[in-house]
Amino acid sequence: MAHIIDYKDLNTLINRDLEPTKWLVVDQALIDAFADATGDHQWIHVDVDRASKEIGGTIAHGFLTLSLMSAMSQDILQIKGVGRAINYGFDKVRFTGVVPAGSKVRMRTTVTKIEDKNGGRLLTRNCIVEVQGPDGKIHDKPAIIAEWLGLVFPA
Repeated sequence: MAHIIDYKDLNTLINRDLEPTKWLVVDQALIDAFADATGDHQWIHVDVDRASKEIGGTIAHGFLTLSLMSAMSQDILQIKGVGRAINYGFDKVRFTGVVPAGSKVRMRTTVTKIEDKNGGRLLTRNCIVEVQGPDGKIHDKPAIIAEWLGLVFPA
């Protein structure tokens, strides 16, 4: 469930671990759709037979997992009193583990810094995308560790 906060109270989030998102399924259909959208049809993502023989099954694209962070972020934090929000980018992104097809992912977030910028507030968040394999076990290595920036403006 998303943490709801007023724009004026954003500083109370600094160094707080927010509740993780719900688990999101990353199945072969989603991987294939992403491959079609991006033109990245590398066999480790889309050739189920070959990937099963050579690496134990297909894995999601790193950029697919990264793109799912946008949807997951809606499940973490909602800020009341915001007129617009802008994805400001990443200062650091590391793909530290794989997401096998049929796995689930969720994101954990800690707001580490908030600063005034261009009439709004720039939030720096440390984000970790965890993986729960098809067997139900949570992987030791997260799929992604990232420092994500978001710029929000008051309504």
